[in-house]
Amino acid sequence: MPRCSAAGVPMMLSSFCTTTVEEVRAAATKVDPAARTWMQMYIGRDRGAVRELAQRAAAAGCDALVLTVDTPVWGIRERDIRNHFRVPEGLRIVHLERPGGPTGHAGRGIHEALAWTIDSSLSWRDFEWLRDATPLPVVLKGICRAEDAARGVELGAKGILVSNHGGRQLDGAPATVEALPHCVDAVAGRVPVLVDGGVRRGTDILRALALGAQAVCVGRPVLWGLAAAGEPGVARVLAILQHEFDVTLALAGCAGVGDVTSDLLRP
Repeated sequence: MPRCSAAGVPMMLSSFCTTTVEEVRAAATKVDPAARTWMQMYIGRDRGAVRELAQRAAAAGCDALVLTVDTPVWGIRERDIRNHFRVPEGLRIVHLERPGGPTGHAGRGIHEALAWTIDSSLSWRDFEWLRDATPLPVVLKGICRAEDAARGVELGAKGILVSNHGGRQLDGAPATVEALPHCVDAVAGRVPVLVDGGVRRGTDILRALALGAQAVCVGRPVLWGLAAAGEPGVARVLAILQHEFDVTLALAGCAGVGDVTSDLLRP
Protein backbone atom coordinates (compact mmCIF):
# COMPACT_ATOMS: atom_id res chain seq x y z
CA MET A 1 0.00 0.00 0.00
CA PRO A 2 2.75 2.59 0.70
CA ARG A 3 4.08 2.08 -2.84
CA CYS A 4 0.61 2.65 -4.31
CA SER A 5 0.20 5.77 -2.20
CA ALA A 6 3.59 7.11 -3.27
CA ALA A 7 2.62 6.57 -6.91
CA GLY A 8 -0.75 8.25 -6.44
CA VAL A 9 -2.57 5.01 -7.27
CA PRO A 10 -5.61 3.81 -5.27
CA MET A 11 -5.38 0.30 -3.84
CA MET A 12 -8.15 -2.27 -3.76
CA LEU A 13 -7.57 -4.43 -0.70
CA SER A 14 -8.69 -8.05 -0.96
CA SER A 15 -10.86 -9.47 1.79
CA PHE A 16 -8.52 -12.49 1.63
CA CYS A 17 -5.56 -10.35 2.68
CA THR A 18 -3.32 -11.36 5.57
CA THR A 19 -2.96 -7.81 6.94
CA THR A 20 -5.87 -5.94 8.49
CA VAL A 21 -7.51 -3.02 6.77
CA GLU A 22 -6.59 -0.82 9.73
CA GLU A 23 -2.89 -1.65 9.33
CA VAL A 24 -3.03 -1.08 5.57
CA ARG A 25 -4.72 2.29 5.97
CA ALA A 26 -2.21 3.35 8.62
CA ALA A 27 0.70 2.50 6.31
CA ALA A 28 -0.92 4.28 3.38
CA THR A 29 -1.83 7.49 5.16
CA LYS A 30 1.66 7.70 6.65
CA VAL A 31 2.91 8.19 3.08
CA ASP A 32 -0.05 10.24 1.85
CA PRO A 33 -2.83 11.44 4.16
CA ALA A 34 -5.14 11.52 1.12
CA ALA A 35 -4.36 7.92 0.09
CA ARG A 36 -7.34 6.14 -1.42
CA THR A 37 -8.27 2.58 -0.46
CA TRP A 38 -11.15 0.43 -1.65
CA MET A 39 -12.16 -2.69 0.28
CA GLN A 40 -13.06 -5.73 -1.83
CA MET A 41 -15.66 -8.05 -0.33
CA TYR A 42 -17.61 -11.24 -0.92
CA ILE A 43 -21.01 -12.11 0.49
CA GLY A 44 -20.23 -14.95 2.86
CA ARG A 45 -22.55 -17.22 4.76
CA ASP A 46 -22.02 -15.24 7.96
CA ARG A 47 -23.81 -11.99 7.15
CA GLY A 48 -22.81 -10.58 10.51
CA ALA A 49 -19.14 -10.97 9.57
CA VAL A 50 -19.82 -9.28 6.21
CA ARG A 51 -21.46 -6.33 7.95
CA GLU A 52 -18.63 -6.13 10.47
CA LEU A 53 -16.00 -5.96 7.72
CA ALA A 54 -17.95 -3.25 5.91
CA GLN A 55 -18.12 -1.24 9.14
CA ARG A 56 -14.40 -1.72 9.80
CA ALA A 57 -13.56 -0.56 6.28
CA ALA A 58 -15.63 2.58 6.75
CA ALA A 59 -14.14 3.28 10.19
CA ALA A 60 -10.61 2.81 8.83
CA GLY A 61 -11.22 5.47 6.19
CA CYS A 62 -11.76 3.40 3.05
CA ASP A 63 -13.38 5.25 0.18
CA ALA A 64 -15.56 2.47 -1.25
CA LEU A 65 -16.55 -1.17 -1.02
CA VAL A 66 -16.10 -3.42 -4.05
CA LEU A 67 -18.53 -6.32 -3.99
CA THR A 68 -17.42 -9.28 -6.13
CA VAL A 69 -20.54 -10.81 -7.64
CA ASP A 70 -19.20 -13.41 -10.08
CA THR A 71 -18.32 -15.95 -7.38
CA PRO A 72 -21.38 -17.56 -5.81
CA VAL A 73 -19.31 -20.76 -6.04
CA TRP A 74 -15.67 -21.32 -6.87
CA GLY A 75 -14.87 -22.35 -10.42
CA ILE A 76 -13.12 -25.65 -11.14
CA ARG A 77 -9.52 -24.51 -11.01
CA GLU A 78 -7.65 -27.63 -11.99
CA ARG A 79 -4.22 -26.10 -11.47
CA ASP A 80 -5.08 -25.28 -7.85
CA ILE A 81 -6.35 -28.83 -7.34
CA ARG A 82 -3.16 -30.35 -8.79
CA ASN A 83 -1.01 -28.04 -6.66
CA HIS A 84 -3.07 -28.77 -3.51
CA PHE A 85 -3.65 -25.04 -3.05
CA ARG A 86 -4.21 -23.85 0.52
CA VAL A 87 -3.30 -20.86 2.64
CA PRO A 88 0.36 -21.25 3.68
CA GLU A 89 1.04 -22.08 7.30
CA GLY A 90 1.85 -19.01 9.34
CA LEU A 91 -0.63 -16.83 7.43
CA ARG A 92 -4.26 -16.09 8.26
CA ILE A 93 -7.17 -14.63 6.37
CA VAL A 94 -7.49 -12.04 9.04
CA HIS A 95 -10.82 -10.50 8.04
CA LEU A 96 -12.75 -13.73 7.58
CA GLU A 97 -11.51 -16.33 10.06
CA ARG A 98 -13.28 -16.71 13.39
CA PRO A 99 -12.14 -18.56 16.55
CA GLY A 100 -13.02 -22.22 16.18
CA GLY A 101 -14.28 -21.68 12.65
CA PRO A 102 -12.98 -22.92 9.29
CA THR A 103 -9.72 -21.67 7.79
CA GLY A 104 -7.98 -21.87 4.45
CA HIS A 105 -5.46 -24.43 5.67
CA ALA A 106 -7.55 -27.55 4.99
CA GLY A 107 -8.63 -29.15 1.74
CA ARG A 108 -7.20 -29.50 -1.72
CA GLY A 109 -7.74 -26.67 -4.16
CA ILE A 110 -9.48 -23.36 -3.64
CA HIS A 111 -12.96 -24.89 -3.47
CA GLU A 112 -12.15 -27.23 -0.59
CA ALA A 113 -9.92 -24.72 1.19
CA LEU A 114 -12.11 -21.63 0.88
CA ALA A 115 -15.68 -22.70 0.08
CA TRP A 116 -16.75 -21.37 3.50
CA THR A 117 -15.89 -17.80 2.50
CA ILE A 118 -18.70 -17.40 -0.08
CA ASP A 119 -22.41 -18.16 -0.31
CA SER A 120 -24.06 -19.84 -3.29
CA SER A 121 -27.36 -18.12 -2.49
CA LEU A 122 -25.90 -14.77 -3.64
CA SER A 123 -28.55 -12.59 -5.32
CA TRP A 124 -29.38 -8.98 -6.05
CA ARG A 125 -31.04 -8.80 -2.63
CA ASP A 126 -27.63 -9.27 -1.02
CA PHE A 127 -26.26 -6.29 -2.91
CA GLU A 128 -29.21 -4.19 -1.76
CA TRP A 129 -28.63 -5.35 1.81
CA LEU A 130 -24.94 -4.35 1.72
CA ARG A 131 -25.78 -1.06 0.01
CA ASP A 132 -28.09 -0.20 2.92
CA ALA A 133 -25.69 -1.49 5.60
CA THR A 134 -22.82 0.88 4.83
CA PRO A 135 -22.31 4.61 4.29
CA LEU A 136 -19.67 3.82 1.67
CA PRO A 137 -20.40 3.71 -2.06
CA VAL A 138 -20.54 0.15 -3.39
CA VAL A 139 -18.93 -0.83 -6.69
CA LEU A 140 -20.02 -4.08 -8.37
CA LYS A 141 -17.09 -6.23 -9.54
CA GLY A 142 -17.49 -9.20 -11.88
CA ILE A 143 -19.97 -7.73 -14.35
CA CYS A 144 -19.72 -8.89 -17.97
CA ARG A 145 -23.32 -8.56 -19.21
CA ALA A 146 -24.89 -5.27 -20.26
CA GLU A 147 -28.16 -6.19 -18.55
CA ASP A 148 -26.37 -6.78 -15.24
CA ALA A 149 -24.50 -3.49 -15.55
CA ALA A 150 -27.72 -1.59 -16.10
CA ARG A 151 -29.54 -3.33 -13.27
CA GLY A 152 -26.68 -2.73 -10.87
CA VAL A 153 -26.81 0.99 -11.55
CA GLU A 154 -30.60 1.04 -11.16
CA LEU A 155 -30.24 -0.64 -7.76
CA GLY A 156 -27.73 1.92 -6.53
CA ALA A 157 -24.24 0.75 -7.50
CA LYS A 158 -21.85 3.69 -7.62
CA GLY A 159 -19.53 2.01 -10.10
CA ILE A 160 -19.30 -1.02 -12.38
CA LEU A 161 -16.10 -3.04 -12.61
CA VAL A 162 -16.10 -5.21 -15.73
CA SER A 163 -14.23 -8.33 -14.68
CA ASN A 164 -14.20 -12.07 -15.33
CA HIS A 165 -12.09 -12.88 -12.25
CA GLY A 166 -8.94 -13.16 -14.33
CA GLY A 167 -10.58 -15.82 -16.50
CA ARG A 168 -10.39 -18.33 -13.63
CA GLN A 169 -14.06 -18.78 -12.87
CA LEU A 170 -15.64 -20.03 -16.10
CA ASP A 171 -13.88 -21.38 -19.18
CA GLY A 172 -15.09 -19.69 -22.34
CA ALA A 173 -16.28 -16.52 -20.61
CA PRO A 174 -15.80 -13.43 -22.78
CA ALA A 175 -12.67 -11.37 -22.38
CA THR A 176 -13.36 -8.20 -20.46
CA VAL A 177 -12.20 -6.09 -23.40
CA GLU A 178 -15.04 -7.65 -25.40
CA ALA A 179 -17.63 -7.11 -22.69
CA LEU A 180 -16.53 -3.58 -21.82
CA PRO A 181 -18.19 -1.55 -24.61
CA HIS A 182 -21.54 -3.29 -24.11
CA CYS A 183 -21.46 -2.52 -20.39
CA VAL A 184 -20.41 1.07 -21.06
CA ASP A 185 -23.37 1.53 -23.41
CA ALA A 186 -25.76 0.06 -20.83
CA VAL A 187 -24.48 2.29 -18.03
CA ALA A 188 -24.78 5.34 -20.29
CA GLY A 189 -22.56 7.57 -18.20
CA ARG A 190 -24.58 7.24 -14.99
CA VAL A 191 -21.65 5.89 -12.96
CA PRO A 192 -17.96 5.22 -13.69
CA VAL A 193 -17.08 1.98 -15.47
CA LEU A 194 -13.76 0.30 -14.69
CA VAL A 195 -12.21 -2.81 -16.19
CA ASP A 196 -9.60 -5.38 -15.22
CA GLY A 197 -8.08 -8.43 -16.87
CA GLY A 198 -4.99 -8.56 -19.07
CA VAL A 199 -3.73 -5.03 -18.44
CA ARG A 200 -0.01 -5.49 -18.97
CA ARG A 201 1.21 -2.47 -20.98
CA GLY A 202 0.46 1.21 -21.39
CA THR A 203 -1.21 0.45 -24.69
CA ASP A 204 -3.71 -1.75 -22.84
CA ILE A 205 -4.70 1.22 -20.69
CA LEU A 206 -5.27 3.39 -23.76
CA ARG A 207 -7.44 0.73 -25.40
CA ALA A 208 -9.57 0.37 -22.27
CA LEU A 209 -10.13 4.13 -22.05
CA ALA A 210 -10.95 4.29 -25.75
CA LEU A 211 -13.59 1.61 -25.21
CA GLY A 212 -15.22 3.73 -22.52
CA ALA A 213 -13.60 2.76 -19.21
CA GLN A 214 -12.75 5.54 -16.76
CA ALA A 215 -9.95 3.51 -15.18
CA VAL A 216 -8.25 0.12 -15.25
CA CYS A 217 -7.38 -2.23 -12.40
CA VAL A 218 -4.08 -4.12 -12.35
CA GLY A 219 -3.47 -7.26 -10.30
CA ARG A 220 -0.97 -9.86 -11.43
CA PRO A 221 1.81 -7.49 -12.61
CA VAL A 222 1.87 -5.93 -9.14
CA LEU A 223 2.15 -9.38 -7.55
CA TRP A 224 4.94 -10.31 -9.96
CA GLY A 225 6.83 -7.16 -9.00
CA LEU A 226 6.30 -7.91 -5.31
CA ALA A 227 7.53 -11.49 -5.73
CA ALA A 228 10.57 -10.40 -7.71
CA ALA A 229 11.78 -7.47 -5.65
CA GLY A 230 9.44 -6.69 -2.78
CA GLU A 231 8.15 -3.14 -2.39
CA PRO A 232 10.66 -1.69 -4.90
CA GLY A 233 9.34 -4.25 -7.41
CA VAL A 234 5.81 -2.93 -6.96
CA ALA A 235 7.05 0.63 -7.43
CA ARG A 236 8.86 -0.42 -10.60
CA VAL A 237 5.76 -2.08 -12.08
CA LEU A 238 3.67 1.03 -11.45
CA ALA A 239 6.38 3.28 -12.87
CA ILE A 240 6.65 1.17 -16.03
CA LEU A 241 2.89 1.30 -16.61
CA GLN A 242 2.73 5.04 -16.00
CA HIS A 243 5.67 5.71 -18.35
CA GLU A 244 4.33 3.45 -21.08
CA PHE A 245 0.89 5.04 -20.85
CA ASP A 246 2.40 8.53 -21.08
CA VAL A 247 4.36 7.57 -24.19
CA THR A 248 1.30 5.84 -25.67
CA LEU A 249 -0.78 8.99 -25.20
CA ALA A 250 1.84 11.07 -26.95
CA LEU A 251 2.20 8.67 -29.89
CA ALA A 252 -1.59 8.50 -30.25
CA GLY A 253 -1.73 12.29 -30.51
CA CYS A 254 -3.36 12.80 -27.11
CA ALA A 255 -2.24 15.65 -24.86
CA GLY A 256 -4.04 14.02 -21.94
CA VAL A 257 -6.56 11.40 -20.89
CA GLY A 258 -9.42 13.67 -21.95
CA ASP A 259 -8.27 13.38 -25.56
CA VAL A 260 -8.70 9.60 -25.69
CA THR A 261 -11.70 8.82 -27.89
CA SER A 262 -13.16 5.70 -29.45
CA ASP A 263 -12.03 6.64 -32.96
CA LEU A 264 -8.47 5.74 -31.90
CA LEU A 265 -9.66 2.13 -32.26
CA ARG A 266 -12.57 2.39 -34.68
CA PRO A 267 -12.39 4.55 -37.85
